[in-house]
Amino acid sequence: MNVKVPMNAPRHLDDLLARYVADFVTRNAAARTLKKGLDEVGVGFFPLADHITFRTDDIDRRAEEFLALGYASSETLNYNDWFAKVYRKPGYPALFIDQAYPDQRGKTSIIPGWVATFGDRTLHHIAVKVEDIELAMERLSRAGIRFAGSIVGERGGPLRQIFTVPEDVAGAAFSVVELAERHEGFLGFSPPQADGLMKSTVRKAGT
Repeated sequence: MNVKVPMNAPRHLDDLLARYVADFVTRNAAARTLKKGLDEVGVGFFPLADHITFRTDDIDRRAEEFLALGYASSETLNYNDWFAKVYRKPGYPALFIDQAYPDQRGKTSIIPGWVATFGDRTLHHIAVKVEDIELAMERLSRAGIRFAGSIVGERGGPLRQIFTVPEDVAGAAFSVVELAERHEGFLGFSPPQADGLMKSTVRKAGT
């Protein structure tokens, strides 16, 4: 499908992403902590964004807003009870949109419940690029940020990731910040790792 991109799309896209990121930061304590530290040295939060993630019940429909501004489909990733499509545009963070399978396979997915509660017009998470994931975790832990589960991905491997403990909104797990440590020029996503991250934020009984 050929999508005609308006000439002023880059500015519109910049503004659109800025709004989504600003909304996310106002509602996620870990993101605010990161932003405060990055602002102090003049870097800012957005330049370190590796990818942004939406949850939805219709990936193709949700992607239309970004396709109109120059993003293009890159890859599809399949998991046990959900799948995701990745969209890319040079110079911008990758766009990761996920949903449960619309058939029986998706019955166990946590995504439909999340979308029913929060909708699909807000980010589920932003991944922030870090050089040393253990060091970043140590420093953020000192600031009171807690992490869910263990680092996913082998030390020295092309991609290592971890989520913060989700923000709690009326007893429901809302948004998370992801730390992403990349090597070897790897820009993609690992299905086993993404599935492990998804499971790390499933709320356990009594938590």
